[in-house]
Amino acid sequence: MAEFIKIYNENPNPREIKRVVEVLRKGGLIIYPTDTVYGLGCDITKTKALEKIARIKGVKLDKANWSFVCADLSNLSDYVRQIDTPTFKILKRALPGPYTFILPGNNNLPKDFKKKKTVGIRVPDNNIARAIVESLGNPIISTSIRDEDEVIEYTTDPELIYEKWQNLVDIVIDGGYGHNVPSTIIDLSDSEPIVLREGKGSLDIL
Repeated sequence: MAEFIKIYNENPNPREIKRVVEVLRKGGLIIYPTDTVYGLGCDITKTKALEKIARIKGVKLDKANWSFVCADLSNLSDYVRQIDTPTFKILKRALPGPYTFILPGNNNLPKDFKKKKTVGIRVPDNNIARAIVESLGNPIISTSIRDEDEVIEYTTDPELIYEKWQNLVDIVIDGGYGHNVPSTIIDLSDSEPIVLREGKGSLDIL
């Protein structure tokens, strides 16, 4: 059964963050807050954890389109090919924020993502998510948790999330109520930006 950990976004407790990171390093799954909807994630280098998430989501791992949650733009070059100045300016304007950017991947992608030509990058405007990634030292996966109920597409109450997910993950972080609008997805892998999904982030950044 999952642990239910309360962490405050204004000032994430380093001890609690460390506990989450320990679980991620052992290949555990977490549900964590972002600046949009709550996310389901694991360490991007842990194959077994990635396979577990793929099973939960009902997709094949090599077909899954998940984003990497990064702490900031500094480790982008670890996973992304050289990006031009206009693209970098868009990223600088938008991040941290409620956006997912599709960028051309490079040869350093973890082994489970080697075949991918592109990678989705998230730098959420949420201190908890960014503190976890910073402490872990590499990105975590971001895939949203959805309700089957079409009226409420995303669960926003951490206690209800815990009730539903407690037997599927190792930690559910209560970071306060989430949002029910997902991130805006923008493809920057080609010459012109293409908006793939309009979500919480404004398009004024383009």
